[in-house]
Amino acid sequence: MVVVGADVHKRTHTFVAVDQAGRELGHRTFDAITPGHQAAVRWARERFGEDLVWAIEDCRHLSARLERDLLSAGQSVVRVPPKMMAEQRRIARTRGKSDPIDAAAVARAALREPTLPVASHDETSREMKLLVDRRDDLVKHRTATTNRLLWRVHELDPAWAPKARSLDLIKHQQILADRLADVPGILAELARDELADIVALTARINSLERRIAALVAHAAPTLLAMPGVGALTAAKLVGEAAGITRFKSEAAFARHSGIAPIPVWSGNTKGRVRLTRSGNRQLNAAIHRIAVTQIRLDGPGKTYYEKKKAEGMSTPEALRCLKRRLARIVFNHLTADHNTAHAGLGTPIPTAA
Repeated sequence: MVVVGADVHKRTHTFVAVDQAGRELGHRTFDAITPGHQAAVRWARERFGEDLVWAIEDCRHLSARLERDLLSAGQSVVRVPPKMMAEQRRIARTRGKSDPIDAAAVARAALREPTLPVASHDETSREMKLLVDRRDDLVKHRTATTNRLLWRVHELDPAWAPKARSLDLIKHQQILADRLADVPGILAELARDELADIVALTARINSLERRIAALVAHAAPTLLAMPGVGALTAAKLVGEAAGITRFKSEAAFARHSGIAPIPVWSGNTKGRVRLTRSGNRQLNAAIHRIAVTQIRLDGPGKTYYEKKKAEGMSTPEALRCLKRRLARIVFNHLTADHNTAHAGLGTPIPTAA
């Protein structure tokens, strides 16, 4: 088997092939367009044979077209987390930084970690991620505009200042618009202009949220029925998982989410573990929100959390255990939804015990 590492950029991609011992076999740079990707596949096949694995640093937007073209050509593709590539480059004997050095680091990182999740061409999860990311961008824009508006309103009259986050609602937007309507001066003019921006952004955010809710209700009904999981959290999980079939097990999914514990013991502290700070932070944050919500609600999550605290665990340790348990449940729900959506189209994925 030959692993071909890729260092991706906007205009070009550099590929380095290594054997199973990590020795470099060759490298080439191709244009970052579909014909360039096809030329890279021909080069690799002619030079190194058919037994290829393509390792790509997980830069979703830069590498998306490359992944799709490689998968369409029948190639096996794995995603290497950026931190793993950086660590491999740090410990490498070749010093410095260049495109071939980075591509070789990606390839050797994939060799070192044979259980990395494979890339998959999942249009549902990609569409979900694009919609959720766009909604998040609009919310950030609205928050920044709201903060500027609140300072202007405070300068005009502190008594007019609406409550925190109330400007997300049409009722409070209209109340403030009525107060600003006849106020003279540039300050009031700018405040009215920013309020109009907030109204427009709110309409676009609400429209996106309705679209996301409809999409996730169809794609992940089992996940959506889980306590503590709303439409936006479910959509975030589906989008960031990027196809549950690419994970070999629920443990691999937990590691990818940064939820699998790692050992931190020495001497008398034997057995102690903590959460890793690597992994997909968006998945981690989504599962954290589910855990915090379940702790507040009566149900299995709260019961499990209180049981762990009764066993002598600290609050962070009990929360860590609950998140690990929830990662398994989320994996099973995503797997069940995938099997339902693809019933009759192939062998179903087994759920975790």
